[in-house]
Amino acid sequence: MKVLITGSAGFIGSSLAIKLLERGDDVIGIDNLNDYYDVNLKLARLERNQAYDNYTTIKIDLEDQQGVEQVFKTHQPQRVINLAAQAGVRYSLKNPLAYIHTNLVGFGHILEGCRHYGVEHLVYASSSSVYGSNTKMPFSVHQNVDHPLSLYAATKKSNELMAHTYSHLYQLPTTGLRFFTVYGPWGRPDMALFLFTKNILAGNAIDVFNYGKHQRDFTYIDDIVEGVVRTVDKVAQANPDWNSDEPDSATSAAPYRLYNIGNNKPTELMRYIEILEQCLNKKAEINYLPLQAGDVPATYADIDALSEAVNFHPDTPVEQGIANFVEWYQSFYK
Repeated sequence: MKVLITGSAGFIGSSLAIKLLERGDDVIGIDNLNDYYDVNLKLARLERNQAYDNYTTIKIDLEDQQGVEQVFKTHQPQRVINLAAQAGVRYSLKNPLAYIHTNLVGFGHILEGCRHYGVEHLVYASSSSVYGSNTKMPFSVHQNVDHPLSLYAATKKSNELMAHTYSHLYQLPTTGLRFFTVYGPWGRPDMALFLFTKNILAGNAIDVFNYGKHQRDFTYIDDIVEGVVRTVDKVAQANPDWNSDEPDSATSAAPYRLYNIGNNKPTELMRYIEILEQCLNKKAEINYLPLQAGDVPATYADIDALSEAVNFHPDTPVEQGIANFVEWYQSFYK
């Protein structure tokens, strides 16, 4: 197939591109290479992708309506995977308009491209953050998610609503994937595992919020990629049993689906740090802090819908995933 990936120099996007390239798909990767974090890391990821003859890279911003349309017109992708977004819950408190421009306006341009150029299936990144104030565990895609705690979460929920509109009006098959705390080699420098590793090795204290009482459904990058690929291959279908009197938020009478991708096994943050200390053979100095605005104390994914749809269950243990990250980090940063 010919697949368009937005955010192709990102953590998930670059690894996903390699998976598709290795099975023989033609991949068009677009990324604006912004400086939200180290551009050199993004370029290094991109270099891996460009080693394949069936990879095309385009530097463009999703806010560029004409530029995005030209990509669709020129390359005519059959499937689209939208991973480009302004990421980070905490940064959304400092620079909210960045989330409006990229996550809402940019996503609108992707939807229009899919609509006008006959895309067979749009898969897009949502987030576990949409569960917001929900406390019933595990989080299910069938739950109401109308109480986000950050603008980042609100934009991801908005993406799901925008996608449904296009599925309903134009019969565009769309699938939203709610990712749960992705980690692993080539990860993002603004995320906990990266920050903890860097500071522990440097002998600096690590900031641990909510006084270490966080629980996270840490999901290894390879599991995320496998789940995305299987979902891309399974084009969203309408649910023939959907009932407007008792509407299911994860399906629709339109070709629209939502899935969680998580490890289905939450880990205490302090256990996560303990494993990292063992892999680094060095103890962490910890600076305990209160829960940050916009953050949630725990995440836990119900993945029954994903397992039923694509016969997949993430299963990489955090012990193995963290060890793989540390090996990559020490190699990459010498």
